[in-house]
Amino acid sequence: MNVINSTVFLVDDDAGVRSMLVASLEHHEFPVQAYASAESFLDAYDPSQPGCLVLDLSMPDMNGLELQQELILRKLNIPIIFITGTADIPQAVQALKAGAVEFIEKPFRHEVLLRRIEDAFKLDIAMREEQSENISIQLKLDRLTDRETDVLRLLVSGTASLSSKEIARKLDISHRTVDHHRARIMEKTNSHSITELARMVDKAVIRVPTSK
Repeated sequence: MNVINSTVFLVDDDAGVRSMLVASLEHHEFPVQAYASAESFLDAYDPSQPGCLVLDLSMPDMNGLELQQELILRKLNIPIIFITGTADIPQAVQALKAGAVEFIEKPFRHEVLLRRIEDAFKLDIAMREEQSENISIQLKLDRLTDRETDVLRLLVSGTASLSSKEIARKLDISHRTVDHHRARIMEKTNSHSITELARMVDKAVIRVPTSK
């Protein structure tokens, strides 16, 4: 992925501010899509498009904080830069605690906003790459049978790898069967060591089940 393909999604109900920001962003060669309301943004937003959201805090109907919460409910993870001329400290704290990457008060220097957008683009790309990696890992783990998952859980359960005999004793199977499952696990996950396998499990979107 590349930040060149990233878009600034601008949501501000003030037509004058919106027009000014669009002109500034386009002048600095930032692709931008502008919306006059949170609702129109939600209707048009394509989560597969990399970018960041530059969001006005105070808007009628659905304000910026409410849009942020709606995105969280929909599990849409996009870096948000809040801009506002009426903010107070509790609102800023609420926005940042909910995951906003920046909170900028009007009037602001455009250079500051541009730098924050560049940072948000990089963050978005990093999050997308991590999500893609996690999904790839989970697809590999999903290929394991129930018994292979049992063996995997024991292989990565402690600070030291259990031997095949120890795992066999815990699962009441032969150590040769454990060796077979172990080989299949390494093959299916394309892992080359228990350490690598443990890291994959730790990064999995859905954790390998633990014993009850």
